[in-house]
Amino acid sequence: MTTVRVPAGWPATEEEARAVQDELRRRVVLDEPGPAPGTGHVTGVDVAYDDERDVVAAAAVVLDAATLDVVAESTAVGRISFPYVPGLLAFRELPTVLAALDALPCPPGLVVCDGYGLAHPRRFGLASHLGVLTGLPTIGVAKNPFTFTYDAPATPRGSATPLLSGAEQVGSALRTQDGVKPVFVSVGHRTTLPTARAHVLTLTPKYRLPETTRHADTLCRRALKEATAPRPEPAARAAADPTVREP
Repeated sequence: MTTVRVPAGWPATEEEARAVQDELRRRVVLDEPGPAPGTGHVTGVDVAYDDERDVVAAAAVVLDAATLDVVAESTAVGRISFPYVPGLLAFRELPTVLAALDALPCPPGLVVCDGYGLAHPRRFGLASHLGVLTGLPTIGVAKNPFTFTYDAPATPRGSATPLLSGAEQVGSALRTQDGVKPVFVSVGHRTTLPTARAHVLTLTPKYRLPETTRHADTLCRRALKEATAPRPEPAARAAADPTVREP
């Protein structure tokens, strides 16, 4: 597990964070198809918070895209790096997510974020922000439509409808299992919406959420629990382990 400090110069105010979004948003690449679904690696990232203790834990889990077997995993824990502000959540999560990705022993391939990419009020959600900072192809897969609108997709798995901000399409509502509520897919960086939808369907053979998200969610929750668990007093440790000496 990697321990993360808040990076020097990290935005501390809403004004600073929005200025960073405005600068980096221009670097999002939307004219690349991205890696083919079912090939190479695909990596899920997710975070868990303990706001009372000011701690955030991130996990990165690499899957073989063809078999969905786990290839590698890593975690990082740090202090929450930004206050809760809707539309600026990436600034709370990115330092630990980047550290978890850096700790992987293999290339992550496409990265799947539990959140949004272009489906964001400023068109620069976590998936886009992460993609620009790392250069990796990224997509966002969210559990709810945030502030956007959509018509319900048809019942069969694979059905999709536009996710809309007014008349602008910012993503897709995608049915990953027959009759189950859709997930909300958006491009992050260096891929297209059709490719993103195809990846999500490849990653959801049994459940509503991608296997990448399911694995990363379990791992980051475990890492947070371990990081925030109370440590026994020296005397208690010594009693439990005779090799431990009291100071």
